[in-house]
Amino acid sequence: MQDVFETRRPQEMAREEWQVRCELAVAYRLFAHLGWHELIYNHLTVRVPGSEYFLINPFGLMYREITASKLVKIDLEGRKVEPSPWTVNPAGFIVHSAVHAARPDAHCVVHTHTTAGQVVSCQAGGLLPLSFNAMFYAGRVAYHDFEGITLDREECRRLAADLGDRNVMILRNHGLLVCGPSIGDAFAEHYMLQRACEVQVAAQATGVPLVLPRDEIAQRASAQYDSSARKGGQNTLLWDAMLRWAWDLDPGFVS
Repeated sequence: MQDVFETRRPQEMAREEWQVRCELAVAYRLFAHLGWHELIYNHLTVRVPGSEYFLINPFGLMYREITASKLVKIDLEGRKVEPSPWTVNPAGFIVHSAVHAARPDAHCVVHTHTTAGQVVSCQAGGLLPLSFNAMFYAGRVAYHDFEGITLDREECRRLAADLGDRNVMILRNHGLLVCGPSIGDAFAEHYMLQRACEVQVAAQATGVPLVLPRDEIAQRASAQYDSSARKGGQNTLLWDAMLRWAWDLDPGFVS
């Protein structure tokens, strides 16, 4: 896919930036296709390679409308650093900026309000090790209590402190937050976390007693997933497949 992206690259744009623009546009399109969007709200952000700037969706566009060239380049304060006809939702970037500032390794940050994610965020027990997917996150989920619409920089510091060095957070009464060293890694983490939430909600809806594995079993499954997917290259294979799928669905994102 990189060769295909390169043929559409504007001459004045660095290859590295165009690559992440195309991949972030893919992520937005896929989130729309999978139903992980909140109309024009929520954000996926990525750091522009070799810089302190970030790419974000134009405020007012649906995820399915996002293209590589429409993404807006901003600084850590949410200010545009290049001319663009599109506006940015500064309040929406506050959470992302807190994570990007506190975690230089978190090149991509994802925040969603999926139904299953919000349901689990409202439960006192949070994410339970009920399913295969959920056990991948045993001992790896951070939590942050709801403080209202996130407009306060002080809250962002508390949020970053609660996240610590973890890549997955449940925002209580709010939704999901995922970060990763690449767009593909963040996508894979959100996919697995979302599936875990969906299964938990469905299992609880049956009304029958639920089976929870022993803690050591859940911890073993988490370590196995970390070794195979996060460190073993499976996330890269998954993301390559998602890029091909996005191209088959609609190659219009590369524009």
